[in-house]
Amino acid sequence: MKKDILLILCDVRSVHNVGSIFRTADCAGVKKIYVAGYTPAPIDRFGRKRKDFAKVSLGAEESVEWESVSNTAALIQKLKKEGVHIIAVEQDKNSVDYKKVKLTGPTAIVYGNEVGGVPQEILKLCDMIAEIPMQGAKESLNVSVSVGVTLFRFLE
Repeated sequence: MKKDILLILCDVRSVHNVGSIFRTADCAGVKKIYVAGYTPAPIDRFGRKRKDFAKVSLGAEESVEWESVSNTAALIQKLKKEGVHIIAVEQDKNSVDYKKVKLTGPTAIVYGNEVGGVPQEILKLCDMIAEIPMQGAKESLNVSVSVGVTLFRFLE
């Protein structure tokens, strides 16, 4: 059953990360994925299916609705007007522990670039920022791992 959960992938650069996110989203029942900015889509610029994408996603791009958008901020503003709650997953001084997040209606979850994360101008548009606390020497998780950790926790 598809849930009222949307994912916004903001300038994620690795096709392997995006393919992995599609696979996880399919398993979690995500309704739609927006590949935003320069995030690679399942189809290349010539309209051909990307073999490198499909190898990682295992064909999840066929079962999860998706759309390419160039402007993440405009997308978020549009979704907010439609009553969608926007949550970014990012380390930020204004963040809350991701374990305290409760989804109560249509929600879009924003994940950012592997190096820079979700840009500040996008964070300012979000209703909430959720953070996965880090315990070790490394300060962040791979974006595809973050999607898996947060998505399944949010859906509890």
